[in-house]
Amino acid sequence: MPKYLLEDETTQRLLFRKVTPSDFDHWLPFYLNPLSTKYWDGLEPDPIKACTEQFDRIFERYEMNLGGMNVLVLKDTEQLVGLCGLLVQNVDGTEELEIGYSILPKFWLQGFAFEAAKKCRDYAFQNNFSDSLISIIHIDNIPSQKVAEKNGMFLDKTTTYKDNPVHIFRVNQG
Repeated sequence: MPKYLLEDETTQRLLFRKVTPSDFDHWLPFYLNPLSTKYWDGLEPDPIKACTEQFDRIFERYEMNLGGMNVLVLKDTEQLVGLCGLLVQNVDGTEELEIGYSILPKFWLQGFAFEAAKKCRDYAFQNNFSDSLISIIHIDNIPSQKVAEKNGMFLDKTTTYKDNPVHIFRVNQG
């Protein structure tokens, strides 16, 4: 199992598991809703190609031991709710461990992003993966910024990441 995966970890409502190719069709609705990607420039406009690119990156991360997204599954119904995980990122020339999260639109505003992000934070610190964690969030993505703040993060800096203006939110262990 890749180092930073939360495979078989749980929260009150969610089970974390590794992404599999069979999850593609369940995740595709994320890219079919234009609101899901409105804060990120440079994504492939075709939803199927964009989803394919994301899945390729997920599996590449697994192979390269660079962390990766976990599928978030509702314990009660086994429905795929979103993706969340610990990702090794390079920001301004520094290697950082990021908490990344995306939730399917039909599950927005139900607390799943925070629930999953908090689990990632706690898991990373309990396993001493890093002294601090970040979330890379587009400067206009207020909903994701609120999740980061609720997860104990503070605005550390503003920079450019993959040609997008972003805030780097950070939480320190301790």
